[in-house]
Amino acid sequence: MIRRATPADIPELVKLVYDLAEYEKAPDECKLTEAQLEESLFGPSPKVFAHVAEGPGAAGVVGCAIWFLNYSTWTGTHGIYLEDLFVKPEARGLHLGRDLLAALAREAVANGYARVDWSVLDWNKPSIDFYEALGAVAQDEWTGYRLSGAALTRLATHADD
Repeated sequence: MIRRATPADIPELVKLVYDLAEYEKAPDECKLTEAQLEESLFGPSPKVFAHVAEGPGAAGVVGCAIWFLNYSTWTGTHGIYLEDLFVKPEARGLHLGRDLLAALAREAVANGYARVDWSVLDWNKPSIDFYEALGAVAQDEWTGYRLSGAALTRLATHADD
């Protein structure tokens, strides 16, 4: 079953994010706390949203899609940016990843959003194959950039120069 996350899901969502960080070979980079995620998803002005996948029987939450809105000036509409998609290894093969993405597709279509975007590590062949089987198209002509840490602070302190 796929549904919108509730505050009761926060502990399991945080665990899933840490499981994803482990899978992506970057466990030390994940710093998310339950308080941060609860504020982001359920605070007074949420900017982040989540769907969860419940496994069969009493398995509980076994997967998640955490997302936020982006905007395209070219289409003049919002879209969804999928930040995290993760299904526990023991629940893979149940089509929960597909079902989570289908829930986001329904969200986009129902709200007039133009697209759903996400990134995948170039070594993650199982995920790439899965996404392409759904009809997703790699955006190879675009190179992602990130400004963070000391570089972000340095630019922020010199932006008025």
